[in-house]
Amino acid sequence: MSDTIYIPQLSKYSYAFPNPRDASEQGLLAWGGDLKKDRVLLAYMNGIFPWYNADDPILWWSPDPRLVLFTKDLKISKSLKKSMKKYEVRYDTDFNKVINLCQKVRLETGEGSWISDDIIKLFNALHVEGFAHSVETYFEDELVGGLYGLSIGSMFCGESMFSTKSDASKTALVALCRKINEIGGDFIDCQIPTNHLKSMGAKEMKRDQFLDLVENSLETKSVSLKWNN
Repeated sequence: MSDTIYIPQLSKYSYAFPNPRDASEQGLLAWGGDLKKDRVLLAYMNGIFPWYNADDPILWWSPDPRLVLFTKDLKISKSLKKSMKKYEVRYDTDFNKVINLCQKVRLETGEGSWISDDIIKLFNALHVEGFAHSVETYFEDELVGGLYGLSIGSMFCGESMFSTKSDASKTALVALCRKINEIGGDFIDCQIPTNHLKSMGAKEMKRDQFLDLVENSLETKSVSLKWNN
């Protein structure tokens, strides 16, 4: 009996995706297609995201379990609360620099990065249209931490974060939660479980439960407008 799993290839002529509830145990749903804005937005609206190495075809994922942070569950330690006071937070003032530093810092630490030049180009275009946003952390007017992602419905799809100074990315995450509350959002899709995010209140949930959450989120008025400081 073969253990081979069939992963369908997407067409460049149709934006249709397979049902994410049918994704493999590891979360791989499909491959191929392209990174056109409408396809990518449709993916996120269905709990799917692109994640692949530079030499691979485009891979589309819907993991099980999924990591989610409800803003009401955010945990801020006493030490973080103290550390946050030394930083200035800004929103959407230098999106391109944030996404480039997310790529650069990972590469410099030897982690490798899925943030290719095509991904950077895509998210910059989505930022111009008001879907992609950045949260920036400054120390003495120098950008030392931040994160970026997509705001769709009442959810924020977190993509990546970076830090060159202690607690700078955590400060950005706290600021993101506050912004989400301010504009009427509900939760952050953190995608893949990590101990770092779990320590700040993120929780794992089954894929079906997450996809139900996404569907409910899309019924909420979109909060993906320009963010003001």
